[in-house]
Amino acid sequence: MKKYDPMAAPPPADWLELDEADQIALVAAYHKSTRVEIPRPEVHAMVHVVVENQLAEGIEPAQDALERLMADGLDRHDAIHAISNVLLDHMQRIARGEVTEPDQHEQYFDDLKSLTADKWLRMIDEEED
Repeated sequence: MKKYDPMAAPPPADWLELDEADQIALVAAYHKSTRVEIPRPEVHAMVHVVVENQLAEGIEPAQDALERLMADGLDRHDAIHAISNVLLDHMQRIARGEVTEPDQHEQYFDDLKSLTADKWLRMIDEEED
C-alpha cells in the first residue's frame, strides 16, 4: 500500500501486512494532504489506525458500527471519527480506573452498539458551540 484514503476501506490483508509505523505514516500523510488543521495529528493518526485495524481484523462491533453509521448518512471518514471518539472515551475511562469488568472490551463494544450518527452529530455540534 502506498496511500491511505479513509473514504475507501483498505484491503484488509494489505493493511494488516503493514507495520504500525507505516500505517500511521499513511494516515498522517492523508490528513496532511487535506490541509485541514488537526490538533495533535500524531494522536489523530494513531487512533485512525486502531479503528482501521479493528475493521480489518473483523472485530464485529466495530464493523457493525461503521455499517450502521454509514447507513445513517455518515461518510466512511466521519464514521471512523465517531468510532474513534468512543474508543478514546473508553481508553480514558480505563486510565481513570472506571472500567472494572474483567473483559475491558465489553463496555467499549456496548458503547459501539449504541453509537448512532445522530449522537455523533449532536456531540460535534456541542463541541462547536
